Amino acid sequence: MTARYLSAGHTATGKIRRHNEDAILVREDAGLWVVADGLGGHAAGDYASALIIERLSTLPRNENIHDFMEAIEDSLQQINTDLRAAALARRVDVIASTVVMLLHSDDFVLCGWVGDSRLYCFEEGRFRQLTRDHVHGESAEVTQLAPHTPHAGAGVLTRAIGAEDHLFIDWVVAGSRPGTQFLLCSDGLNKEVSDHELADACRDQREPQELLAHLFDLALARQARDNISAVIVRLQDS
Repeated sequence: MTARYLSAGHTATGKIRRHNEDAILVREDAGLWVVADGLGGHAAGDYASALIIERLSTLPRNENIHDFMEAIEDSLQQINTDLRAAALARRVDVIASTVVMLLHSDDFVLCGWVGDSRLYCFEEGRFRQLTRDHVHGESAEVTQLAPHTPHAGAGVLTRAIGAEDHLFIDWVVAGSRPGTQFLLCSDGLNKEVSDHELADACRDQREPQELLAHLFDLALARQARDNISAVIVRLQDS
């Protein structure tokens, strides 16, 4: 594949949490970028997000983006099964993770997600969220996973890898016009930095690494209550 993009990624523990349960993947060689946000506490959350990144980092990529998407879905389905088995073996309620992914092809890009990790798109001055949080009610400061209690209070995740026996992944298609910029992030970023601030930062036309540093400066200057992870991908002419 010929790289037609610039990208950068970073993850930080934040100010409150003792451990980082997020994990990121930047595979420019395969046109794949991933942010995973582990759930279930230290060791369990770490294991879930790391397993996603480990498996997706080794998937082969051919020119057919649909084949690659199917391979990713198969891998995540197997991870879902493995996390369910791991939770049973450890005698814990759940070992799970959210995930958001961007796949690039020359004609379009695919965005897939499970949970409340997000993907934003900035194109021709317009900033919008492509994903839709799998959360019941308004997001709280700390999102809890309770898939069997759909009428629970605000901030309850309704979907995550490892949460249910059957995994459902949502996908959307976006354009691949040069100049378009994508931001993938765990909820640790968007709970500290508003969508309005994210949009303003994207309008400044910084390079991905510089923009990433700016967003982390904003988040870490505040409470930084959760782990923070982000990946930025900017499409450009070949």
